[in-house]
Amino acid sequence: MTDRSVDSVPLGESIGENLARLRKVRDLSQERLAEAADVGVDTVARLEQAKRSNVRPLTLRKLAGALGVSVDDLIGRPSAGRSEKIDITGLRRAITADGELRDLDLVAEPEETTTLDQLVEDTRQAWRAYVDGRHSELLTTVPIILFDGQRLVHVTYDDEKAGAYRALSTAYRLGAGITGRLGYLDLSWLAAERALCAARASDAPDLEQAISARYLAWTLVRQARTDEAERIATAAAERIQPKMLDRDPQRAGVFGNLLFNAASAAVLAGRPARAADLLAEAEAAAVRTNADFANEAAIFGPRVTGIQRVDHAVRTGDPERALHLADTMETTEGKAPAFWEAGYNVCLAAAATELRKDGRALLHLARAYELAPGWAPAQPLGRLTMRRLVDRAARRRGEEFSRLATLFLTEAGGQQSFAGPN
Repeated sequence: MTDRSVDSVPLGESIGENLARLRKVRDLSQERLAEAADVGVDTVARLEQAKRSNVRPLTLRKLAGALGVSVDDLIGRPSAGRSEKIDITGLRRAITADGELRDLDLVAEPEETTTLDQLVEDTRQAWRAYVDGRHSELLTTVPIILFDGQRLVHVTYDDEKAGAYRALSTAYRLGAGITGRLGYLDLSWLAAERALCAARASDAPDLEQAISARYLAWTLVRQARTDEAERIATAAAERIQPKMLDRDPQRAGVFGNLLFNAASAAVLAGRPARAADLLAEAEAAAVRTNADFANEAAIFGPRVTGIQRVDHAVRTGDPERALHLADTMETTEGKAPAFWEAGYNVCLAAAATELRKDGRALLHLARAYELAPGWAPAQPLGRLTMRRLVDRAARRRGEEFSRLATLFLTEAGGQQSFAGPN
């Protein structure tokens, strides 16, 4: 898939209108809202008058909190969720900006100086939004995080500068993730490459480069550049591989996730035996971690590795093995992000459909939607599975069947959907 060239429906244009409307609903003056949110009254005025449509993440959270609404409500969630309807102009500008760009005049609160601690917190909050699928929030906040990070690495020194580069690398990775989900794969590749460059100058270059390589390999897999993806992922994994008796879960998680990327590339390239070997290495590392965990660096553990095995069994055309692996998996839901668990259930639905176990397939599709209603209906495998179930239904199948068919096969059912997870 190539990068799209048309960006439409500017997301930020609705912020000022929403802010003014919500402020009036709460019967607040600009001054009272600014006081309640602990921001400058000029910031509120600039936003409402549309003199600025960009606002720093912390300010967004403060204003939303003072108004008693979510950040998504304050921003104004897009009316359609298909990626061609979403504007990424701000994110594109931030990712492609050269090192000399200083766009502080673009934000509504230029008098505020972002500290390293605040930048780190902003990236942490953005990652939570990424995992939760709050894409409209990310499209507003990640560009500002990138601009703040780009500025901070130029005005700080020594340890603080290295820490700023680490936060900037994280921000670029988030940019790679969200643009990859939306199908802008060339832009995703550029963001991942810039994450690698920032990682080299960070205070943890080995680990940060390995994490960034994971995003780069993921993007290459989505571009069907499987040989490059496997080579980059395995090379990075070799450099970060935990040594004997090393119990550091972070290092093991990054190592394992890189092997997941390499195995996915091997499967797509028609090398299932190679993929199985790579997953076996990841599984050994997962056993040493003894528990699943999820953070920006890695999503890893015994259950996550089991989910990967099920996914690969489906991809290699072995639905019986996929269901057997699922039925014998010891660990339960709880640690993996919801969209991972939703994707796992979509895979199981596909396997069950292949074996004509339609009742089980519907249960898995229902669970996928329950876990990630904004994500599951957009997945091609989920839609294909539901279409197969509908096509071979010889008679009316009841309300639940109709509900799931509507959710997975119609524009209305999937209008808040985006492409798959990292």
